[in-house]
Amino acid sequence: METESTLYDADLAQTLANRERLSANQNLMHWYGELYQEMFRQEPDIATNTVLEIGSGTSPLKRFLPNVITSDVLKLDYLDFIFDCHEIARLPDIADHSVDVITMTNVLHHLKDPLAFLRGATRKLTKGGRVYVTEPYLSWLSYPMYKLLHHEPVDFSIRRPVLDTVQGPLSTSNQAMPHMIFFQRPDWLAELADCYSLEKTRISYFTSLSYMVTGGISRKFPAPGWAYKPYFKLDRAIGAALPKVFASFFTARLTSKEEV
Repeated sequence: METESTLYDADLAQTLANRERLSANQNLMHWYGELYQEMFRQEPDIATNTVLEIGSGTSPLKRFLPNVITSDVLKLDYLDFIFDCHEIARLPDIADHSVDVITMTNVLHHLKDPLAFLRGATRKLTKGGRVYVTEPYLSWLSYPMYKLLHHEPVDFSIRRPVLDTVQGPLSTSNQAMPHMIFFQRPDWLAELADCYSLEKTRISYFTSLSYMVTGGISRKFPAPGWAYKPYFKLDRAIGAALPKVFASFFTARLTSKEEV
């Protein structure tokens, strides 16, 4: 039986390997660059704002947004902060109500208690500060792929948005959890009403198969960039036009209450 320490070490090694593979995959880097532009298109001051990223282990955001403050639970020497994001409210290294934007990509479904994190995050946000969460969207097209072809579980039977057992930061997950919070269980989202202005929540959808066509983190498809980029534009338009049928990712923007 694998111990928690063994799984942590395995996740650390996997993150470093994934980061190298991502850097070598130009189509995937293009996908991420376009995602970040889409995420922050309503943030005209993003380049000068105080931006904190949660789960920066593999993320290439720093290459596109040099001012971002990076963080992860994994001890990686290229990050600004190492901490468990569930403890963010008690983190002394970042001043309370000093962060304009908190962002995370494909991280929420790995958290033991995502609602607890989102509540704690408001302690660091400025008045009206925003949280951007990008996660798998389970459409008619993407659900079978996430369920059958991806190694991370998709479990809609959960009674609460929590992971009962967390063995490693990457080793444990439930891809259905963010989808349920933002699309299927309004009562769960309503638990954040005391700290976020939920009427200001915005959802956008991002791409259909263009992430998968890059090969993702685990493999690289030999599609040339000159062919991938026009395909990406078409794929992005299809995902945005008919998200329930084709979209594979969504971004939720939460806005903290003005009273802090």
